[in-house]
Amino acid sequence: MKHLKQNIIIVFLLCASLVMAQQTPAPKQSQSIAIMGATAHIGNGEIIENSLIIFKEGKLTTVADARVVRIDVSNMRVINANDKHVYPGFIIPNSTLGLVEIDAVRASDDDDEIGSLNPHIRSLIAYNAESKVVESMRPNGVLIGQITPRGGRISGTSSVVQFDAWNWEDAAIKVDDGIHLNWPNSFSRGRWWRGEDPGLKPNKNYSKQVKEVTVFLKESKAYQSGDKSAKHLPFEAVQGLFDGSKKLFVHVDDAKGITDAINFKVQNDISEMVVVGGYQALQVADLLKKHNIPVLIKRVHSTPDNTDDDYDQPFKLAKQLTDVGVLVALQNSGDMERMNARNLPFLAGTAAAYGLSKEEALQLITLNAAKILGIDKDYGSLEVGKSATLFISEGDALDMRTNVLDKAFIDGRDISLESHQTELWKRYSNKYKNQ
Repeated sequence: MKHLKQNIIIVFLLCASLVMAQQTPAPKQSQSIAIMGATAHIGNGEIIENSLIIFKEGKLTTVADARVVRIDVSNMRVINANDKHVYPGFIIPNSTLGLVEIDAVRASDDDDEIGSLNPHIRSLIAYNAESKVVESMRPNGVLIGQITPRGGRISGTSSVVQFDAWNWEDAAIKVDDGIHLNWPNSFSRGRWWRGEDPGLKPNKNYSKQVKEVTVFLKESKAYQSGDKSAKHLPFEAVQGLFDGSKKLFVHVDDAKGITDAINFKVQNDISEMVVVGGYQALQVADLLKKHNIPVLIKRVHSTPDNTDDDYDQPFKLAKQLTDVGVLVALQNSGDMERMNARNLPFLAGTAAAYGLSKEEALQLITLNAAKILGIDKDYGSLEVGKSATLFISEGDALDMRTNVLDKAFIDGRDISLESHQTELWKRYSNKYKNQ
C-alpha cells in the first residue's frame, strides 16, 4: 500500500511537470530560409516595401528589395509573407523577467539581495529560462531582454539574454553588461507611520549617501592597484566601469540627481553611463548630449509625477529627447513590470501617437535599445551579417489590434509562439464556439 501511494505521487508529479513545462527551445537552423514579399521594417528608420530576406546558420545574408535583386530560392525554405510585416526582435531593457515568477511565493522571488553595495551580485545565474512569464513575451515580438537585479544602493550586475533557451548559459547574449546604481533621492517624504511629517522635503542624508558610493569606488580603485591576495568580490566587480567593459546604469529621475550623477561619472573616470528613468531628463538634455549619455525613459504608460506637469508628459518625453539629440530607448520597470513587459511594442506605439514617426518609435525598442545595451553589432536591426532574430506580423506590430505574429526566429531558430496564455485562449475559444 505504501509503495502504491508513492507511485501515485510520482506519476502525479510527472504529469504536473509536463503540464507546467515551458515550450521546448527550437533547434539550430538547418536550412536557409527566405521570407518573400513582406514590408520590412529594418529598425534603423528604413522600410523596404517588397522585401527579400534570407538567413542561413542564424545570420542574415540578404536584406533587399525583391524587385531589384534576383536570387534562386529553390533550395531554400520559402515563407510567403505578402501583405505582412517583418520586424527585428524587440528588446526590453531593465527587466526582472526570469527573476520572479510569482510575487506572493517567496521561493520564486530572486531579484533582490541582502546588503546595500552589491555590484558582484549577478542576475544571470538566477535567471529562470523556463519561466512561464518569459515565454509569454514571444507572441508579441519581445525576444531579447536585459535581466536586471533590484534593491540596495548598488543592486548588482545585469546581463542580456534571448527568450528561447534551455538554461541561463544558453540564453546569454551579453554577460555582465552593466552595474546598476540607485541614485539617492534629493528629496524625501516623511514616513507618517513613524510620526514624521508626510510632506516632501530635502533629503538631509543626500550628500552622505552620494559620498558612500564615491568612497566605495575610490576604495575599489585602490584595491585594483594594490595587493589582491585577499580577493574582494565587490571591488573586483566594478573594475569594468573603468576599463569600458561594463556600463553604469544610474536609476534616477530628477534633474538635480541626473546632474550630480553625470558629475559623479566624470569625477570617477567611469567610461560609459546610462540614465534609467530620467523623468526630468529634458531639463538637462544639453548636459546629457554633451557627455553622450543615453536614457532608458520611464514607462510611457504612466501618469505624470508632478501635479503641474502636462497630462501627457510621459507619452511625449521620447519625442522631446529625440528632437534634442539624446539617444532614447524604452523600459517598463514599475508595478507588474514582468507581466506588462509584453506590452513593450504598445509603449512604442503610444510614443508614435505623441510625435514620433512609426519608424522612429520602432527604433526605441530595437536599434536604440541594442546600442544602449552594447549588442547592436549583432541585434536590433535587419542588416546583412547580423543575427536572424526577427518576426513576421500580420499587421503593424506597434498596434495591439494588429500585432498578430505568424512566425518568430531567434538566431535563425524557428521558435514556438505558444504559451500558457495562448493555450488557455484556444481552449476557452473552442468551448464557446461549440455552444
